[in-house]
Amino acid sequence: MYSNAGIMGSCGSILDMDMEEGFDRTMAVNLRGPALCIKHAARAMVKRQVRGSIICTASTASILGGVTPFAYNTSKHGLVGLVRAAASELGKHGIRVNCVSPCLVATPLAISGTSAMGINNVSRSGIELLASSAANLKGVALKAKDIAEAALFLASDESSVYVSGHNLVVDGGLTVVDNSITMSTETQIKQ
Repeated sequence: MYSNAGIMGSCGSILDMDMEEGFDRTMAVNLRGPALCIKHAARAMVKRQVRGSIICTASTASILGGVTPFAYNTSKHGLVGLVRAAASELGKHGIRVNCVSPCLVATPLAISGTSAMGINNVSRSGIELLASSAANLKGVALKAKDIAEAALFLASDESSVYVSGHNLVVDGGLTVVDNSITMSTETQIKQ
């Protein structure tokens, strides 16, 4: 079972966020929704004694703070915790629970999310350029197909031996390499 629903939610500051529309709605879709998916898929698997795989889409926002709106960031951190807790409980039934955490992918959600953050007229190629410029791995544009293939790996027999509770980050090294010093140095040298 693959739970892949999500919304960006409100882009305002925590200081003036509408808790019902901005926070609660984002949590309902991004965290409560996957919890319900896991619950019902696991019930069916346990009842039928299926050694299955449950996968959720998290985000690099589950690792980093401040790169996405507050509620989205919080929901994705919570989703990784949910996946790990479910993996812990469901392992005794042979059910694996994992998540995939992509970096920015040029999807309609990403395009609308950049618009909501005040970045207008962003094209698919513009989002791909933004994502690849932030990542450490150069010369590759992350596509939705790449995330689908990562999810397929987690669902496949190739990962069926001991891959559970894992957050498979697909981000070109963005979350493991801090380029801020290099970028700062390059900017100072150019000046």
